[in-house]
Amino acid sequence: MAPHTSSMKLHAVCMPFPAQSHIGAMLNLTKLLHHRGLCITFVNTEFNHRRLFEAGGPSFLDDLPTGFQFVAIPDGLPPSQTNATQNLASLCESAWHLMGASFCALIGDLNERADSVLGFPPVSCIVADGTMTFSVDTASEKYGIPVVNLYTIPASATIAGWYFPKLKEKGLMPPNGKPYVNQRTSIS
Repeated sequence: MAPHTSSMKLHAVCMPFPAQSHIGAMLNLTKLLHHRGLCITFVNTEFNHRRLFEAGGPSFLDDLPTGFQFVAIPDGLPPSQTNATQNLASLCESAWHLMGASFCALIGDLNERADSVLGFPPVSCIVADGTMTFSVDTASEKYGIPVVNLYTIPASATIAGWYFPKLKEKGLMPPNGKPYVNQRTSIS
């Protein structure tokens, strides 16, 4: 089925957790949603948006299909080097406590500009990474937009996240991120 163009009625705003694997997984989902006829606004942090442009070159957004757009919001962190990986703990803290206001403002802006920019309708739903609930709840409540929270990363990564505190508590996580060498580890 070819994507719809002039008759697109639904507009999904998609917000991954701002880490590479989450972005890639959400991007795969948005391609499927777009192919089924939804307009897509893919939300990145300014840091990751800049990295996409650097990787894709100056014409990165030139070939986007009709009804698909990338936008960026601040991540609430101090500027860092372009090629540096952001501190995950700070990124989590920011995503859960600081990005909500920027995301809410973005939803308001998208709705105000509906149909005047690229022919996008008002926002119909928010598709958010399961870890971004704190960031999208305010916008959902303020504008009455339904939210779908998905874990687009593999189940094994989600389970690892759940068990990380227990592994750390049992001393099974290597200190300072340095792997244990020549040491047998048992989880049982």
